[in-house]
Amino acid sequence: MLYMILGQDVPDSLERRLAVRPEHLARLETLRDAGRLLLAGPLPAIDSPDPGSAGFSGSLIVAEFPSLDEATAWARADPYTTTGVFHEVLVRPFKRVLP
Repeated sequence: MLYMILGQDVPDSLERRLAVRPEHLARLETLRDAGRLLLAGPLPAIDSPDPGSAGFSGSLIVAEFPSLDEATAWARADPYTTTGVFHEVLVRPFKRVLP
């Protein structure tokens, strides 16, 4: 089943986010390579594709996991969670309708 993972950044997270980004991307690439990643990306803190020093307010991931528990465990083990980039992570079942 698909699950939505929404991580919300702590204030002024950009430096910490950039420091662990390679580890975060490596985990996403593993999901992608297994054919389980539908989409993933950051949420710019301002209305711009390149927010510069404004940074990001969070990240959105939609991926396939065997269960809600496994999706939650994956999200809790993500470097953005373990290093304090995210102050909150929501994991919810997701039903794809379009496209």
